[in-house]
Amino acid sequence: MIETDILIIGAGPTGLFTVFEAGLLKLKCHIIDGLPQPGGQLTELYPKKPIFDIPGFPSVLAGDLVDNLMEQIKQFQPGFTLNEVAEKIQKLDDGTFIVTTNKGTEHHTKAVAIAGGLGSFEPRKPIIEDIEFYEDKGVEYFVKDPELFRDKKIVIAGGGDSALDWSIFLADVASEVTLIHRRNEFRGALDSVEKVQELKHAGKIHLITPAEVVGLNGAEHLESIDIDENGAHRNIKTDYFIPLFGLTPKLGPIAHWGLEIEKNAIKVNNALDYQTNIEGIYAIGDVNTYPGKLKLILCGFHEATLMCQSVYNKLNPGKKYVLKYTTVSGIDGFDGSRKEAEKAVVKAID
Repeated sequence: MIETDILIIGAGPTGLFTVFEAGLLKLKCHIIDGLPQPGGQLTELYPKKPIFDIPGFPSVLAGDLVDNLMEQIKQFQPGFTLNEVAEKIQKLDDGTFIVTTNKGTEHHTKAVAIAGGLGSFEPRKPIIEDIEFYEDKGVEYFVKDPELFRDKKIVIAGGGDSALDWSIFLADVASEVTLIHRRNEFRGALDSVEKVQELKHAGKIHLITPAEVVGLNGAEHLESIDIDENGAHRNIKTDYFIPLFGLTPKLGPIAHWGLEIEKNAIKVNNALDYQTNIEGIYAIGDVNTYPGKLKLILCGFHEATLMCQSVYNKLNPGKKYVLKYTTVSGIDGFDGSRKEAEKAVVKAID
């Protein structure tokens, strides 16, 4: 039986950052993840994808962000149960939980933090005849290694952030990038849309809208695609077709834990601490939903911070916690009061 203060389900960026925030509060964490290594989608799907909205990093590769988070939490020595899925949960009379994985590993915890991202997932595939035949033969649903597309002709389809970001990034890798979207308007960040337009005018991206890919051609490997552009059909030669239409999320066994679920996401109380309808079980990051929810990594970091404060207060009733400023105290702890911390800052400035 593995004992811990907080059992985190999901080793993505939100789950990993939870370890850091809990560590500052002297709370021990253990993480369960169905993948064989930490990092979640960032490691499994796009380790080489640049991320642009992490504070302090104009751009950071997804894999590097995971490495940095792992380095940040190393000092708190979290435990990991990897390549196993949290399957069953039992709430005991004392309010603690026993969580058992699909391989029978049991975890006894005082609080559960579900940080499962999109849960188990699979790509949303466009309805195109024979697309399965071309999978791994020119059709790729994820960009794990951009070097695969070095000096190749590629066609990306989609209108969200992934389609825009990869079109921008691969414009300096592939010999030719074509971005196809069924509408003239994109769903991604305005800055990315503007960048794509700039690259289009510079001749580095071919932009075709409104249009859809309707056919794939090639004997052993993808050689060209057929598109429907406002009723007109034409053929484009390409080495790779990358449809980026998002992921179909599945909560897996967690969906049967008695949690309140809305559109495949777990409802939480965002006005307080991101707790679910079951006391002691929290949901943070992309796996949760509440009014105004934004599925951003930095939002998951914020939710993890407030959740850890809530767990600390529940486990230490009546004990006043003095917020510590790591800019002054470091992470080993600062025993002074807030006033002393502020004096230390003033002294440092002087």
